[in-house]
Amino acid sequence: MDHTKLKTALVTRGHTQALKDGTVKPRTFEFEFEEVPAIIQAFRRMVRGLEFDISEMAITTYICARAHGKRFTALPIFPMRAFHHGAIVCNTKAGIHSPKDLEGRKVGVNRGYTVTTGVWARGILQHQYGVDLRRITWVLSGDEHVAEWKPPANVVPIESGKKMEDLLVSGEIPAAIGVQVDSPDVRPLIPNARESGFEALRDRGLYPINHTVVVKDDLLGAKPELAADIFDAFAEAKRRYTTRLAADIQPASADDTFFKRVMDITSDPLPYGVSANRPMLEAIVRYAAEQGIISRPVSVDELFHPSTHALNA
Repeated sequence: MDHTKLKTALVTRGHTQALKDGTVKPRTFEFEFEEVPAIIQAFRRMVRGLEFDISEMAITTYICARAHGKRFTALPIFPMRAFHHGAIVCNTKAGIHSPKDLEGRKVGVNRGYTVTTGVWARGILQHQYGVDLRRITWVLSGDEHVAEWKPPANVVPIESGKKMEDLLVSGEIPAAIGVQVDSPDVRPLIPNARESGFEALRDRGLYPINHTVVVKDDLLGAKPELAADIFDAFAEAKRRYTTRLAADIQPASADDTFFKRVMDITSDPLPYGVSANRPMLEAIVRYAAEQGIISRPVSVDELFHPSTHALNA
């Protein structure tokens, strides 16, 4: 075995635990994990400084970064998925009774406009509830990982010195995405949001991808076998996890409970590979183009390293 160590940023979850503890090892290298306080810090460090050899990355951060020529490429590994119906909250005293009521108003977005949760949530508003996203002014509490990205005209920064949570509680901003506040006046815009997510999965196959895994282009060019080796390692770690889930070993976390419910619907709560995920990948690319995150749609296949196009797990 080549004992090359590759600096890696990855969240420890049930399906990555075997990689983190060394139970599953790649064939051609060793992971050298750096634990970051929050994985979004790794996204920014990778986009702006190529600080990791391998990094977990939000899918729309990657799509945006690739459009701006960043020198890394994704593998079709998707270590985080979630429902986003519950990400949209509103002030109950602000006259927002249905998603269409957001039109003509300001809606806050936690951190940046290109954050993946926001992209999926806006896609749900547009495609499930008929909201015209162009008629909303999106107010951001932070900046983007991809510094070169330029926002559409209806995307503006928050006023200096103000906090999104305060504006939401006061009703100055009637709704927001990805903001958590403890107030009796703030509730999810979409009722029974979690069950709405499962309903969308059952009825339409909507199972949003949040994160992928990217690798430096220089490494992929120098080691033709690397992409498949990384994919296989992630796939084996996932297989061990889903085998335990299927055996009905008592779920130990909220993630386990969530993935078990998904497994009961789809049989695989964490599909890897392009073909199994093509509908969701096409959706996120379409939403990114519709929402002005990329200037033109791209093909799903060009997002992922060619050696992984036929891999599935």
